[in-house]
Amino acid sequence: MPRKTEQKKTLDAFDRAILRILQDDNKTPQRTISEAVNLSAAAVQRRISALENAGVIARNSAVVNPDTIPLTITAIVELQLRDERAMTVDAAKTIFRNAPEVQQCYYVTGGTSFILIIVTSDMRTYEALTRQLFATNDLVASYRTLIALDKVKTGTGIFIPE
Repeated sequence: MPRKTEQKKTLDAFDRAILRILQDDNKTPQRTISEAVNLSAAAVQRRISALENAGVIARNSAVVNPDTIPLTITAIVELQLRDERAMTVDAAKTIFRNAPEVQQCYYVTGGTSFILIIVTSDMRTYEALTRQLFATNDLVASYRTLIALDKVKTGTGIFIPE
């Protein structure tokens, strides 16, 4: 979430290089970053602070290896709302945002209202969740589940051009 001091920030080559490093490992020491981007550690620290204050760096978090936790089902759900009125869409966004099993949620175009990425421990848990979020939800007209067989590529980083 952007910080209260959010300002428009133009990214230069140094900022983009710092962001690429931090997206890979946000615990990279500033001295290591400074050597990689040819700036002083103090300059790197100032730039990271400015990127945080401008809302470019939204938060720092740990990426948990899903193989270490018994969450074996990854479901991709296409969901169609009963209608696309603002009240309906906003209510659905709130429900999905507050469901801890919903890892990602996108409000989309193209005949589908939402795409959700859901992670659960097993099919029984997933079925119970679908009843709660979709089958008994008057906002939902229909949904279709795709179960992931393999996680070929996952991540939270975004492509930052040179």
